[in-house]
Amino acid sequence: MTKVAIVILNYNGERMLRTYLPSVMKNSGHAAVIVADNASTDESMGLLRAEFPEVGIIELDNNYGFAEGYNRALTKVEAEYYMLLNSDVEVTPDWLTPLLTFMDGHADVAACQPKLLSVADHGSFEYAGACGGFIDRYGYPFCRGRLFDTIEHDNGQYDDSAEVFWATGAALMIRSADYKRVGGFDARFFAHNEEIDLCWRLHIMGRKVYCIPQSVVYHVGGGTLPKGNPAKTYLNFRNNLTMLYKNLPESELKHVMRVRRFLDALAAFKMLLTGHYDDFAAVRHARRDFKAWRNFFKSDRKHVERLMSAYNVPDVYGRVPFSILWQYYVRHRRTFTSLPLGSPALPSKP
Repeated sequence: MTKVAIVILNYNGERMLRTYLPSVMKNSGHAAVIVADNASTDESMGLLRAEFPEVGIIELDNNYGFAEGYNRALTKVEAEYYMLLNSDVEVTPDWLTPLLTFMDGHADVAACQPKLLSVADHGSFEYAGACGGFIDRYGYPFCRGRLFDTIEHDNGQYDDSAEVFWATGAALMIRSADYKRVGGFDARFFAHNEEIDLCWRLHIMGRKVYCIPQSVVYHVGGGTLPKGNPAKTYLNFRNNLTMLYKNLPESELKHVMRVRRFLDALAAFKMLLTGHYDDFAAVRHARRDFKAWRNFFKSDRKHVERLMSAYNVPDVYGRVPFSILWQYYVRHRRTFTSLPLGSPALPSKP
């Protein structure tokens, strides 16, 4: 079995592959490199066959999105570790070694990520993952190095390997056994929040997630759906609500959903006032569609409840016990280190 397989999910990403795949081929040692293609209509496959014949290709018959695209592709990959990598990521020399060394030495860790810095500014963190992610009590994600739109400069302040709640799907190393055990990504999400949902389920089963900043990559970000795109707004709101409904303990569900109804309405109203009419509509449609399909996730909730009981998971495990909105907008705390974090409770094996 291959030790590590780098799997890049592609959809009409010819330009990204041409720009960033050479760094992957040069700096990844003996790892297998595979491009899984979501039925691209550009010249992605022609590029690979002509200029990167050593790259493995998995051709899917439709655009299944990020979640199901990876689920289908990874059934065809045999490796101890999957390294899921966005096509718009530039890797650095020997970037895999710190990740592999850590994973090989920590059997209780299911997944990890490198430090993500920006392609546009190598001295700053990148939005989608930075140095490892957390969520607040109401499901809002934030990172070491990024709170909402405030991106920190990398001054080495997060150079410690740290346990985190979620690792970015832009550069995610995960044990293939854990990926299969937890059921992979939730295909219904299509894209966005699927890696947070995956990590949440891993935590429920007593597994850990880390950021290993000794490994560094540079990420463009927004390669599929750029920031500010109404489709992205829709998927983020719908999927985040769905993730909460799936994974929250019964004692927390009603309160969190009640607060989120108010906060989502507030966010939509702000979008309306600032002229972002398409985003305003996207939030309304996301909440409508979440309500319409919520019942399809009841069996997921029951499964999570059984796992939480078996693994003795505390009610607010993993999530920080405060509102990041309050800390950011009212208390004006704009960096991760300024937050009153403490140690988020994480479940342990029975």
